[in-house]
Amino acid sequence: MERSNQFVGQSLAFLDAVERASRAAPLNRPVLVIGERGTGKELIAERLHHLSSRWSGPLITMNCAALPETLIEAELFGHEAGSFTGAAKTRHGRFEEADGGTLFLDELATLSSPAQDRLLRAVEYGEVTRIGASKPIRVDVRIVAATNEHLPKLVDEGRFRADLLDRLSFEVVTLPPLRVRQGDISLLADHFARRMAAELEWPQWPGFTQRAVAALEAYLWPGNVRELRNVVERAVYRAEDPDCQVDALQFDPFHSPWAPADSASAAPLENPEPSAPREAPAAEIPALTATDGLRSAVNAYERALLVEALSRNRFNQRATATALALSYDQLRHAMKRHKLQESAAA
Repeated sequence: MERSNQFVGQSLAFLDAVERASRAAPLNRPVLVIGERGTGKELIAERLHHLSSRWSGPLITMNCAALPETLIEAELFGHEAGSFTGAAKTRHGRFEEADGGTLFLDELATLSSPAQDRLLRAVEYGEVTRIGASKPIRVDVRIVAATNEHLPKLVDEGRFRADLLDRLSFEVVTLPPLRVRQGDISLLADHFARRMAAELEWPQWPGFTQRAVAALEAYLWPGNVRELRNVVERAVYRAEDPDCQVDALQFDPFHSPWAPADSASAAPLENPEPSAPREAPAAEIPALTATDGLRSAVNAYERALLVEALSRNRFNQRATATALALSYDQLRHAMKRHKLQESAAA
C-alpha cells in the first residue's frame, strides 16, 4: 500500500506550524522550514507548493546532502557540454527544471560556500548560469528550503552566508518535535496502525493495549513521526492474532543479543558496574494478563523500560541514567526496587 502524505495531528504546536505554512503559501516569497529529522519538513514544502498559485507547475526536490560538493553546483545550475570531465552533453539544472514552480532544497546547511554564492544570485536576481556558459538564464522559481540546523549560529561561525539567510528567511516555519505534541502520539499511532492493518488485509483494527499506548507516549521519539511510523507498523505486522489488541513493541529494531559490537562498545566502559547483567534482556515490553491490577501493570511497565534502557546502553548504568533523565542514585534505587541487580548477580 502506498503511503499517503497527509498531516495528522491535533496539538496546538503542530497546528500553529501548519497554519503558518498555509498563510505563507499564496505569497511568492521564500520560506525556511526548520525541524528535527522525521518531523515532516517535506510535507510542509508540498503544502506550500500545492496551496500556491504555482500548484500546476513542477515541484522539484533536491537533497543538498546527498551529492558530493563537486557536483552540487552542476546539479543546481546545470552545465554546458564539455564544461568539465564527463559533461558529454548540456544538462539543465534543478532551477531550470523548477521554472514556473517550486524548488525544495532539503539539508540546506550542507551547501558549500561557492554554491551558497551562486544560490544567493539566483534568489536575488532570478538568474542562473550553467557551468561553462557565459550568459545567465532567467528563471521563475520559488525557493523552499529545509534544515535541522540553527542557521543563525552557522552564520556566527562563518559557515553560512548572512545575506543568503536574509534572502531566504522571509518566513520561517519551525516544526515541533513529536515529544512536545500533546495528544498526537496516540493519534498518529492509531492512524499508522490502521493503514498497516488494512495493508495486511485484517478484517478490522483491534487497537493497542493501554499499556502499549502508555509506552508509546512515554518514549521520547528522537526520530519523530518517521520513527513512530516504523515502530507501529513493525508491531502490527509482527502481531500473530489480528483479533487481539497489539501489546508488544520494539523501539530499537537493532536490539539483539547477537548484535556485533562496535569499537566504542567493545572498549572498557568508564566507571563500569560489577553488577551489570551480562546478557541482553529482551527489549520488548512483556505482556500482562487481564487479572493484573493497576499497580502491578505500572511496576511491570517501569521494569520493562529499565530493562530496555539498560540493554540499549549496553548496561552502562551512567549512560542509562542519562537516557532516562534520572540521577545515577535514582537509577540504582530503581534497579534495586525491581531486583535487577540481584537477578544479574545470580
